[in-house]
Amino acid sequence: MSMLTRRIGGAQLDVIVADITTLGVDAIVNAANTSLLGGGGVDGAIHRAAGPDLVAECRMLHGCKTGDAKITKGYRLKAAHVIHTVGPVWNAGTLGEDDLLASCYRRSMELCAKHALTSVAFPAISTGIFCFPADRAADIAMRTTIEALPATPSVARVIFCCFSEPSANVHVEALLRHSSPCND
Repeated sequence: MSMLTRRIGGAQLDVIVADITTLGVDAIVNAANTSLLGGGGVDGAIHRAAGPDLVAECRMLHGCKTGDAKITKGYRLKAAHVIHTVGPVWNAGTLGEDDLLASCYRRSMELCAKHALTSVAFPAISTGIFCFPADRAADIAMRTTIEALPATPSVARVIFCCFSEPSANVHVEALLRHSSPCND
């Protein structure tokens, strides 16, 4: 169930509370670690749901730098693809964390455009074990994604898939800040 839906240009943006591994979209975004070989949180859940073929393909990618993104097949997921992006670990904002997090969303949207994907679901990147402040991360996620939409005309739907209601609430507030009711 959507907690908030907004239309921005030709795209629909939704904030939902759900398990991202269950979504039938062109791509789900994985909040990965630099090895791309699985870990905790959403990363572990995606790897478990996709099955061992995902790890095999990820090995061929030779990791990923913080702020970058790489794409694989979705294997046993409902999503056709997984976009793996490595968010920054929070260090009180002293190591360029905001820019690195924005780069995660920007690079993921660039991969959507490159592969002509029409729907993508993002988790709350870096807000789990990487300890990025949730409200700050949600603001960066919304602003960066909305700014990327004109360059990604294939994308008709963006889902911000939150694991909890508190996370969804900060995403709703951020989407309201960065959108106008006139865009509905």
